[in-house]
Amino acid sequence: MISVDSVSVEFNGAALFSNVGFNINETDRIALMGKNGAGKSTLLKIIAGVNKPSRGKVSAPKDAVIAYLPQHLLTEDNATVFEETSKAFGKILAMKAQMDELNAQLEVRTDYESEEYYAIIEQVSELSEKYYSVEEINFDAEVEKTLKGLGFSREDFSRPTKEFSGGWRMRIELAKILLQQPDLILLDEPTNHLDIESIQWLEEFLVNNAKAVIVISHDKTFVDNITNRTIEVTMGRIYDYKVNYSQYLQLRQERREQQQRQYEDQQKEIAEIQGFIDRFKGTYSKTLQVQSRVKMLEKIELIEVDEVDTSHLNLKFPPAPRSGNYPVIVDHLTKKYGDHTVFQDASLTIERGQKVAFVGKNGEGKSTLVKAIMGEIDYEGSLQLGHNSLIGYFAQNQAALLDVELTVFQTIDQIAVGDVRTNIKNILGAFMFSGDTIEKKVKVLSGGEKTRLAMIKLLLQPVNLLILDEPTNHLDIKTKDILKDALKAFDGTLILVSHDRDFLDGLATKVFEFGNKRIREHFEDINGFLRNKKMENLREIERTAKK
Repeated sequence: MISVDSVSVEFNGAALFSNVGFNINETDRIALMGKNGAGKSTLLKIIAGVNKPSRGKVSAPKDAVIAYLPQHLLTEDNATVFEETSKAFGKILAMKAQMDELNAQLEVRTDYESEEYYAIIEQVSELSEKYYSVEEINFDAEVEKTLKGLGFSREDFSRPTKEFSGGWRMRIELAKILLQQPDLILLDEPTNHLDIESIQWLEEFLVNNAKAVIVISHDKTFVDNITNRTIEVTMGRIYDYKVNYSQYLQLRQERREQQQRQYEDQQKEIAEIQGFIDRFKGTYSKTLQVQSRVKMLEKIELIEVDEVDTSHLNLKFPPAPRSGNYPVIVDHLTKKYGDHTVFQDASLTIERGQKVAFVGKNGEGKSTLVKAIMGEIDYEGSLQLGHNSLIGYFAQNQAALLDVELTVFQTIDQIAVGDVRTNIKNILGAFMFSGDTIEKKVKVLSGGEKTRLAMIKLLLQPVNLLILDEPTNHLDIKTKDILKDALKAFDGTLILVSHDRDFLDGLATKVFEFGNKRIREHFEDINGFLRNKKMENLREIERTAKK
């Protein structure tokens, strides 16, 4: 059992949280929730031992292994993917190497009665006990299984890590953590760089193979599927619920309603006491009663109602000008990079007003097809845009394309035209940028703030074909829900590249699956697609068994 004991964190004299305490048991899978800035990532870093608290401590058994995956990291560049991942077994392999070296010394030494000889024997004995207590592992097979589960192909294993983006390096680090089989896994936004199939694999791994887990995530479905406990960080303290995220939301609402009733009753009582004091203050016959009530007021412990995050994104897409019946027609499209074929002879048609999802493993061509539609790359075959197709494009790295030296206001001011120029502050306010925030430089904004700012740029001109490539990365659950509602109400055509199942649920009515150099059309929503995919996988297993 790992325990967080009376932990407090203060910045510049102000408390982020005070006297936080809870125990982490072996089978706990905990969602750490709270609004942005509440201190979730700070608390995770303290449990990981990366940061020190102002007061309090984290206690763990001597041999406990705590593994931490932060939001942002880079692995080293001096190894292949397979070599870097194999470092997960570094301690075990080092023990084996040390044992072999000591045994080699014993074979050549003849000082059988010396203290040094006995010391080596004791060392070998101690190492052997530790080494052979570890369950026998086929290291290479485990590395291969984990890397493939997280979306790497066999061809990737021998490639240097420096050839991979930050998101793929994050997967390498995640693979190393999972292979260590730690006593506690700490994950900060682990699904941001994973596709749907990799997220499902990670879910199954955490549920079936992991010990204790604490996760911070804005992926509602992922959190619900893996957790059995929710700890909310709010107003400098925590609330501990022994339920998953969806049930926690209901219990939190009931708690706040109860707090509100208690607060109102207490305020009524205080008003009555204060009224008596004001009425009879200075009246000789009531002096003792007045003094008694003054003491009563001093002793009352004020009830606080937990804060509710009232910041609200006001998001509405402008009316879409009418386009032709078929905004996108793709016929026998092939895209190659040298000898590598991304997809071949792909054909698809998207009708006006349809909302479709592009899904599949990373690297199978989803973003490539989007770039082809945008005219950013060349290709073989035919790709036609319909009459009057006006495209609004949100790239996967759209937030990173912002000029970091500009302020929030300048970012919008430099592209605004006409009446919009006189209305910039209102537009920014609708996206939760107000007061001093609009004068902040882009480089100091959080990931979610940058994404919101990039989204404003998309909304400043009317479009009828929206193409969004992973728009929900770095957005919190509430903001994602608001974006989803706005997209539902959008009266144009929508192409959505996303790994977020909850976001796609009820939004996309058709799925295009990218994989094995093909694009397959599925006439169903994301839930139907995922159900059928699991059935297909089972049938494939059965067919293999029959053979």
